[in-house]
Amino acid sequence: MRLAGPRRALAAVGTCAAISVLAGCGADGVTPTALLDAGEDTSSGPVAVSPQPGTPDASPTTQISFLGGAGTRVLRVSVTGSRSGIHEGRLEAYSTGTGESFLPYRRFEAGEQVLVHALVDDHGRRVRVYTYFTVADQATYARTEFPEEPGDAADIQHYLSAPAITPSTVTITVPPQHGAAPGDLLLAPYQGLGAAGPMITTQSGRLLWFHRLPRGIVATNLHVARYEGKPVLVWWQGSVLELGFGEGEDVIYDDHYRRIATIHAGNGYHADLHSLLVTKQGTAWIDAFDPVREDLASVGGEAEGAVSDSVVQEIDIRTGLVMWEWHALGHIPLTESHTTPPTSVGGGALSTNEEPWDYVHINSIDPLPDGQVLLSARNTWALYDVQMRGGGVRWRLGGDHSDFRQLKGTKFYWQHDATLQGGGRISLFDNGSDPPMQASSLALLLRVNTAAHTVRLLHAYRPHENLLASSQGSMQALGGGDWMVGYGGLPNFIEYGSHGHILFAGTLGKGVQSFRTYLQEWSGQPQSRPALAVRGAAGGAQLYFSWNGATDVQRWRILAGATRHALKQVGEVGDEGFQTSFTFARRPRFVAVQALGGHGSVLAASRVARG
Repeated sequence: MRLAGPRRALAAVGTCAAISVLAGCGADGVTPTALLDAGEDTSSGPVAVSPQPGTPDASPTTQISFLGGAGTRVLRVSVTGSRSGIHEGRLEAYSTGTGESFLPYRRFEAGEQVLVHALVDDHGRRVRVYTYFTVADQATYARTEFPEEPGDAADIQHYLSAPAITPSTVTITVPPQHGAAPGDLLLAPYQGLGAAGPMITTQSGRLLWFHRLPRGIVATNLHVARYEGKPVLVWWQGSVLELGFGEGEDVIYDDHYRRIATIHAGNGYHADLHSLLVTKQGTAWIDAFDPVREDLASVGGEAEGAVSDSVVQEIDIRTGLVMWEWHALGHIPLTESHTTPPTSVGGGALSTNEEPWDYVHINSIDPLPDGQVLLSARNTWALYDVQMRGGGVRWRLGGDHSDFRQLKGTKFYWQHDATLQGGGRISLFDNGSDPPMQASSLALLLRVNTAAHTVRLLHAYRPHENLLASSQGSMQALGGGDWMVGYGGLPNFIEYGSHGHILFAGTLGKGVQSFRTYLQEWSGQPQSRPALAVRGAAGGAQLYFSWNGATDVQRWRILAGATRHALKQVGEVGDEGFQTSFTFARRPRFVAVQALGGHGSVLAASRVARG
């Protein structure tokens, strides 16, 4: 969904056609250094400007984002490129009323430096802000999709009434124990032999809803959120590249399973599969990967190498505008990586389609209420507390350059899904692989003391048998100290009690993966009709019927008759699962079914079919 916000055409004015970020002049002939020396308010003040100051690889199609408090308006802006000169553009306001973006009418040039000055009205106070950045030389790369993992044909669900619905099976290995949290399982299976797509099941493994995606398209991060005050389903869908990231879009569906919004990454990027968070303000936090040209000689790579930058964005869902953007490059040094850059055979320059170095790999985003953002970077083994204003790293936890003394049991490797839980606690999924650093993946709950700069272990949740997930994974707080842990690259999921005992567990089919697993309550009322299939059986007929996504069906009413318009009730059966059946001793001419809710109310009817 993209609803146009208020727009204002704005001619970016300036006195210099070309600048140097360090020595040139801006629209008013003032350098960034001079601005700071003069004591002016800058992007470290009440307004966060993106691209962040010093960003080394901004998109050639970047907008300039000004994010502040309620009522923030941009009064004047000047944008000057060192090669492309002065840029005119238009201003578009965020639907949240917290700022505006300047959208240049033409692209910036690769490698050039850009200086931005603006005058912003923040609660009636006029504030001068600026930013400066370098435009990326974006690298080409192979878009080969991730190879499919083999599976088992026995691990696929099949339904005569809904033959297109063929997701992975869900097998419950530990039924819900006393004290297990209520809710349904929200999964997004892919790999293996079943169809890919978002899926909801009960805690008995019974299918409630499945949305089949086209071949080559998968989903991740299915969960329940609130959008415009109502419960919705959100997920990412797209292609997973062999490089280890995705290219796609994020979507929002209502409780009738209608798409009501699509969230695209801004500034020319593709939404990645790792992170999606919809806020009550109507914004979405997402990530993107951007391979760019970079001199990697200092870290043992090629002088003409390529590196995948991790980009974090807050998107205004209604307008599609980028409200905030942050790049790992420029804030996280290449030397913090626990991976090594690729080198060419024979020492020559890398082909433009060879693998860019995935040095950091941001895989979770947790915006905090105090203007900070908690990020997890898999390939540095570290978490980063990032300031929204200015983009600087306030502290890092983990890896080789931790700002904290990590007490026994608090080290983690290749981690995912770091979330601040309140009271100085952080939860995360410690993969411990790939390559292996420990025998099993763990779900960790840590206590972070920012005053003493120490981290201690509150609990490590571990399975009864070693489960070492080489990728993906999640750790969801359920309340009462319980946790739902998804093992990502493995088909397993486990609910742990506060003391580590297993309350509920299950698995998808062989070779099947689900990036995250959630346990949440969901109520859906599909607009489609119930599906009906009729099969002959020994002179009679067998009916099979289902209603994909319906969560309120209690019973089914069976109708039959000699004509389409003279159907009468001939039976009633309880709901047996995703698909229910009914047997006729003698084959009727026409049949239909009605889905019944509480007190026998008719929720919907199937089409009339020939018996």
